[in-house]
Amino acid sequence: MSATDEQQRDLTVSDRKGDCYSAGERAWMEYGQNIRGRALSPLLRLLTVLQINPDHLTLMSFLLGMAFIPLWYIAWHWWAVATLWLHVALDGLDGPLARFQNSASPRGSFTDSFCDQLVVSAVTILLMSEYPGLSIRAGSTFLVVYTGVLAIAMVRNTLQIPYTWLLRPRLILFLAIPVELAGLQYSIAAVVWCSNIVLAMKLATGFYKLRKRLDGPVSRSSSSVLKKQRGTGPGELPHPESPRYNPREPS
Repeated sequence: MSATDEQQRDLTVSDRKGDCYSAGERAWMEYGQNIRGRALSPLLRLLTVLQINPDHLTLMSFLLGMAFIPLWYIAWHWWAVATLWLHVALDGLDGPLARFQNSASPRGSFTDSFCDQLVVSAVTILLMSEYPGLSIRAGSTFLVVYTGVLAIAMVRNTLQIPYTWLLRPRLILFLAIPVELAGLQYSIAAVVWCSNIVLAMKLATGFYKLRKRLDGPVSRSSSSVLKKQRGTGPGELPHPESPRYNPREPS
């Protein structure tokens, strides 16, 4: 392989996104990050001087999100909500900081998405077990379809066939918690059940699209090469181009 081919291969791999954003959502996300980057440039400069990198912010954001659990468990509900929204605020800062420090990477995007999903899962599980407004049936369905959609989105982005649009109800769920605490009953359950319907459809269509892509021309050509190397099947002679083929071998 020539040096040019290796550079092209490395460029292609580095351009692949390991996050869970849809095509339309990514454009708006990058636009928002650019605006926040310009508005928060003094803060980003200060964080850089203090040698704080995006991974540090991702870790702090994750810890604040997980702090929701003990605070909610001891009935400090509004403090729990406050830490949850601090988690959201820091989560919106690591992207602009990565761009400011010129350190944005697929690894960072993947880590950020993974930590966000851990927080969402932990919050949902706690609400199922400690809050009567969210049933186990609704919460468990939400976890399955939400996690499934995000996993398929990551694979599709890696294969460069992203979703056109995608519902990510994390912020809607986090907003429904204080709304229900303020007195509007069934807000959490309504958000979860509506999200389940949309996410289930996106899970089905995403699985179909991914399966269709994996069964495309590239996969079939790879399968043909594999058959040439291993033979055509049980009890059949190896392919003439196979290294195991021996024309003198008795049939």
